[in-house]
Amino acid sequence: MNQEKIEECEEMIDRDYDNIAGIAVLKDGRSVYERSFHGCTAQSRIHIYSVTKSVLSILIGIAADKGYIQSTDQKVLDFFPGYAVKKREKTLQEIKLKHLLTMTAPYKYKFAPYVKYFTSQDYVKFTLDLLGSRGKVGDFRYTPLIGPDILSGILAEAAGQSVFSFAAENLFSPLGITVERSISFQSKEEQLAFNAATDISGWAADPSGNNTGGWGLSLSPADMAKLGQLYLNKGIWGGKRIVSEQWINESTCEHSRWESSICPTDIYGGSMKTDLRK
Repeated sequence: MNQEKIEECEEMIDRDYDNIAGIAVLKDGRSVYERSFHGCTAQSRIHIYSVTKSVLSILIGIAADKGYIQSTDQKVLDFFPGYAVKKREKTLQEIKLKHLLTMTAPYKYKFAPYVKYFTSQDYVKFTLDLLGSRGKVGDFRYTPLIGPDILSGILAEAAGQSVFSFAAENLFSPLGITVERSISFQSKEEQLAFNAATDISGWAADPSGNNTGGWGLSLSPADMAKLGQLYLNKGIWGGKRIVSEQWINESTCEHSRWESSICPTDIYGGSMKTDLRK
């Protein structure tokens, strides 16, 4: 690496980019550069916001590999047999796991009810109540916050343990990533403090213990680099298979766009091709 360019980059970050906590660079699986900035250290943990969705995707893939999930064509309600469906709610019964994974499921809300979401006792049930009806199954609908928690609920139901526990056993521990605990917030102020903190290691959860799907995980830059390397290794870490290569290929394939897309057949039970012509 060009030391002069590195120093130039570091000076620019110190001067102009106070939102950068750290950078970790791997080459051929080995660390070649790591540096923390603006009061952070290698031990700092940063809220990674929507990257939590990608981590959850890996975990869903691991669960599929282990047979907890049979197919991405499984219907969402299959995982929640006790959920009471309202009369005339036909759309909800059509939605499959693949629609959640590719954000092609419809929701009833036009504007996300964030306050009601954050003050609810059960994020999974709250979100399930909003799934369906408005829009068409198969049309892309970006759901940054209210939506991915259903995937957390599915994983917990399928694996018979919390998302945090499943992740610690099957992903974090094998990769040498430390996430200390599930965290439930007692107030808005606690959550905002977590968002800005650099010294809290954990995964957010609702009062019922459901770990969040679209936000709420804190990791270090080195941890993030490990996850990236896992994908470059096609799911292998330290000579051990963590997640199948098929899932890696499937989860990095283009599934939806405003015109059309072509994707390989989903090895877990059906095609995940989505055609979104607008």
